[in-house]
Amino acid sequence: MKKVNLLEAARAVEPLYVYQKIGELNGNILSVVNVENRTLDFHVHESSDELFYVLEGGFQLETEEGLTDVNAGEFVIVPRGVRHRPVVTKLTRFLMIEFAGTLNKENSGALYEEP
Repeated sequence: MKKVNLLEAARAVEPLYVYQKIGELNGNILSVVNVENRTLDFHVHESSDELFYVLEGGFQLETEEGLTDVNAGEFVIVPRGVRHRPVVTKLTRFLMIEFAGTLNKENSGALYEEP
C-alpha cells in the first residue's frame, strides 16, 4: 500500500503539461498534471470515460453542449464517446483518471509520455 498526498504530488511536478503517474487502480491510470494557458484540440475517447479532478485552480470543459466550469475541489467525468476539450487559462493542477492507454500524444498536446 502507498499513501499519496495529491496536492503535494502535483506541486512536485515542476514542468507544465507533464503527466506524472501516481498510481493504478483496476486498469485505470491515476496521474497528476499542471496546466496553464492551454486549449487542446477537440477529441473523443471511444473506449473509456475520463475524469478531471481539480486540485487547485479551475478550467472549462468544452463539449458540443457548451462550456462547463470546473473549480478546485470539483471533478467532471467525460463519458466515452463525448467530443471534448479542456480550456485552461490559469495555472491548474489536476488529478486525471482514465483507462490505461486513453491518454496519448495525439490527445494530450503531444507531450504525454507513457509512464
